[in-house]
Amino acid sequence: MKVLLFGGAGYIGTHVALAFLDRGDTVGIFDNLSSGLESNVSPKAKFYLGDILDRERVSEVLSEGWDVAVHLAAFKAAGESMIKPEKYSENNITGSLIMITECVKHGCKNIILSSSAATYGEPKYLPIDENHPTNPENYYGYTKLCIEENLAWYAKLKGINFAALRYFNAAGYDTTGRMTGLERNPANLIPVVMEAACGMRDHVAIFGDDYPTEDGTGVRDYVHVTDLADGHVKAADYLVKNNKSLIVNLGSESGLSVKQIVDASRRITGVDIKAVMSPRRAGDPAKLVATSAKAKEILGWEAKYSDLDTIISSTWNVYKMNMEKKN
Repeated sequence: MKVLLFGGAGYIGTHVALAFLDRGDTVGIFDNLSSGLESNVSPKAKFYLGDILDRERVSEVLSEGWDVAVHLAAFKAAGESMIKPEKYSENNITGSLIMITECVKHGCKNIILSSSAATYGEPKYLPIDENHPTNPENYYGYTKLCIEENLAWYAKLKGINFAALRYFNAAGYDTTGRMTGLERNPANLIPVVMEAACGMRDHVAIFGDDYPTEDGTGVRDYVHVTDLADGHVKAADYLVKNNKSLIVNLGSESGLSVKQIVDASRRITGVDIKAVMSPRRAGDPAKLVATSAKAKEILGWEAKYSDLDTIISSTWNVYKMNMEKKN
């Protein structure tokens, strides 16, 4: 299978590339390196420097003939999307439409979208399944839902197949140590905790300790990035074999609290990471947990590496190695 990853030099993309390469697929990586790292791109993959807003470049690369296109080239900072919606509309919506229309033009009829649990918004019930209403609470989530909707229309009108994989919280690093470059400007909890463990920041802010959860801190569904990568491979096989589309959650189905993450990080790193209690952030739900029953049933997918210790230790290994390189 020939697979082209748009945004394939990013944190998730490089792990997805490994999963396809590990089973012998031909992999191309198309990236503008605004947040991705060329150093993390496997030498077994062919790298194309380019931007999804550059229709001519997108068309040129797609003309080489691909069985599957994977879209991981969206901006993803929810907070920033509320301040700079124009940045997100241009890249995430306009760029996606360019990519989709060029895929149609060049006969690449199978598209996998790196979507998000942000499409659901505030949970009406838990665990969240694919029938949960979609009502994004930030502009980033809206752009992902918009891309899904456009893919659904193109499936009806142009005969493409698509898989929208709604991630929950991607975490961890390749457990065999093949990824060595750190994600740029991370805003997620676990990289922030790792930066505190490395001395790159003074403390970790815990936003709210009075939620109706077991320890009072917010609970989220963390899924190991290697498990996410496996989901893409299984989705590609499904599209090619069945010639029909699907939308599925990819989550671990078990929630981890902020306090659990910090405590496990202290234990695994051996560092007494300083945590400072801060007020709740507006719009933060107490708990977000997925059910991935549909992914298990249709794709045969399950989270194998998404336990707390594997997530934290695989992340710490990369941060520790980078810290030792600097010293």
